[in-house]
Amino acid sequence: MPKRNLCTFVVFAVAAIWIAREAWTQAPAGDAAAPAPASDPAPAKPAKAEDGDAKASGLLEIIKAGGLVGFVIMLLSVGAVALVIEHVMTIREQVLMPPGMADEVRELLAHGKLGPAQQRCRREPSFLGFVLEAGMAEVDSGWSAVEKATEDAIADQSARLFRKIEYLSVIGNIAPMLGLLGTVIGMIMAFREVASTQGAARAADLASGIYQALVTTVEGLIVAIPALAAFAVFRNRVDQLVAETAYVTQHVFAPLKRRGGRGKAAPTGPNPPTPPTPPPAGGK
Repeated sequence: MPKRNLCTFVVFAVAAIWIAREAWTQAPAGDAAAPAPASDPAPAKPAKAEDGDAKASGLLEIIKAGGLVGFVIMLLSVGAVALVIEHVMTIREQVLMPPGMADEVRELLAHGKLGPAQQRCRREPSFLGFVLEAGMAEVDSGWSAVEKATEDAIADQSARLFRKIEYLSVIGNIAPMLGLLGTVIGMIMAFREVASTQGAARAADLASGIYQALVTTVEGLIVAIPALAAFAVFRNRVDQLVAETAYVTQHVFAPLKRRGGRGKAAPTGPNPPTPPTPPPAGGK
């Protein structure tokens, strides 16, 4: 993972750890309040700000109920968000195929300027620049070698992009499995209460384990569904950009193809030399 992407992931991970710590140390709301005497007047209606605080506290309590498994799922959600942001910034046509590069390289190749064309590709490293430079490196070997080099470069770069977005698929598959793990742990806790009381456990005794089981299941699904959807979107985008890169590469190398892969243009002038005509059959 590039250094910039790693820094983004670390920032999101630190934020998630802080939120999880706040949720873990949050005390349940409503325990400290004592019942009001019957003679006291009715309590005033709570303000809207207090309602918002109660909702936030309830959300933190739900997150805390997930336990250690829920905390791991939260870390996965942070990683998924960081990956989506990074892919949106890097898997774009302007990044993979810089504007103007294809036309400039084609113009240079049309005039036989192989060196400046290679420098133009190195000046702006990208998917397209790597493919064009790989093809120009095999100019001396003929057009078939140029075509083979570009095909190999496109396959290599597309594989790198697919491996890059594969992490979203991994998160989308791991998150529901962790949710299932939390579900099993919660059910074990519930049935342990039944076993310890020899079948005399009340519903309140089983509520804690079942509550954790449902919370972890929901957390896993909330992370997995967007991650898999984002993976499908980026996979289609990579397919489209790879196809466009292959088409642009053929267009750029058209002057080389007409010359059979030679890097230098054929000499032209006012009266280009013409090959001698063969003598007629049977003539002198």
